[in-house]
Amino acid sequence: MSEVKVNKISPRTNCGTVTLGDSGDSITIPSGVTITNSGTAAGFGSTGEVSWNTTVKTGDFTATSGSGFFVNTGSGAVTVTLPSSPSAGNVVAVSDYNGSAGTNAITIARNGSNINGSASNLSIEIANSAVQLVYVDSTTGWQNVTTANPSDVQSNFISATGGTVTCSGNFKIHTFTGPGTFTVSRVAVCAANNEVSHLVVAGGGGSGSKAPGGPGGTGAGGAGGFRESKSPVDSYSASPLEGGTAVTVTAQAYPIAVGAGGAGGAAGGNMGVNGVNSTFSTITSAGGGGGSNSPSPNAGLAGGSGGGGNGGNSTAGGAGNTPPVSPSQGFAGGTAGNAGGGGGGATAVGADKGSPVNIAGAGGAGATSSITGSPVTRAGGGGGGGYCGGAAGAAGAGGGGAGTTGPTCSAGANGTANTGGGAGGTGGPSGGGITGASGGSGIVIIRYKSQ
Repeated sequence: MSEVKVNKISPRTNCGTVTLGDSGDSITIPSGVTITNSGTAAGFGSTGEVSWNTTVKTGDFTATSGSGFFVNTGSGAVTVTLPSSPSAGNVVAVSDYNGSAGTNAITIARNGSNINGSASNLSIEIANSAVQLVYVDSTTGWQNVTTANPSDVQSNFISATGGTVTCSGNFKIHTFTGPGTFTVSRVAVCAANNEVSHLVVAGGGGSGSKAPGGPGGTGAGGAGGFRESKSPVDSYSASPLEGGTAVTVTAQAYPIAVGAGGAGGAAGGNMGVNGVNSTFSTITSAGGGGGSNSPSPNAGLAGGSGGGGNGGNSTAGGAGNTPPVSPSQGFAGGTAGNAGGGGGGATAVGADKGSPVNIAGAGGAGATSSITGSPVTRAGGGGGGGYCGGAAGAAGAGGGGAGTTGPTCSAGANGTANTGGGAGGTGGPSGGGITGASGGSGIVIIRYKSQ
């Protein structure tokens, strides 16, 4: 085998062509030999191929054609700027280094050229994803040539944790029956999908108690405030109170507070205690108002829905929708006669004492929503306490407690847990050493499109 050793092979004429071998020949490059190309490779099938740079990038940088880059966004989002004034066949690849792109996105900045025919940057938002882009022309610009489509590295849906998670069709539902955290780890690319539906119900109010020998039945507890907003992309049957403040989430943790029901008035003639507020993001639902005690001249307490007035002094019910929001989060409690007034509910006032005045007022009705996938009624007011054999107040639909009636003093029913129902009033006239009933605890429900 002949061997020629030279330092440089050049054509005879300036800018001419050098040909190695003839058609059908084979040219072998031995193992260990490195070929460096400082010009343009043509005819080797190399368009679209990249050489991966294994020095991991952790901050913003400008990519070079022919290279692939591993990007670590564990410490924050990173922007990769594409080459300026690219030529056809230029190629750049970007890969999520350690799965952190699901939390902090990698933005591929177009630097004046289109990407996939659009004058928009491209984001990698799903963990462990990669894209390879080849510049085609000024119309298409940088074209994605990986086996995945661009939509496969962009999330159209929220990813979140917290509470008890269930599904209804294409929607996920997070239900909180106690305090917790709704943590959004990824938001949707489509902005409309980031507005979540939510239902926030506060704790119901407790009912008043009777003083020993005090005349009349006591006032019932008002329901906890009921607030609901339905996302425009959602399809469930909402309550008549839907239309409250919208919440559009971002990738962060949202503390959830679920209000406890208010305690019944302590034995001996004391006011019922207001329920506790429930909160999610910017939404606060007010606890239900406590019912009035007998024979106090006090009116029922104001709250999400108002507590009922007490018998004996014929006091008024407390105001609902306190503090005021739109739509209203609840209604006023009922006025008493000898018997107690009903607690206000989410969609109706607590009833006044009946005729004759020994008949207690019924609790106001709650609101029905199918946010969990099936219709459930919540935030009903408690029924007032009857007097001397007159009818006790019926519970408001939605977890309100029924009242009791005399002649023997006995506490009404508690509001149902996780409905925000108000407590039932205490009947009379005799006795008075019994604590009033407690309101039901509230609930927070969050729903969003997940697929």
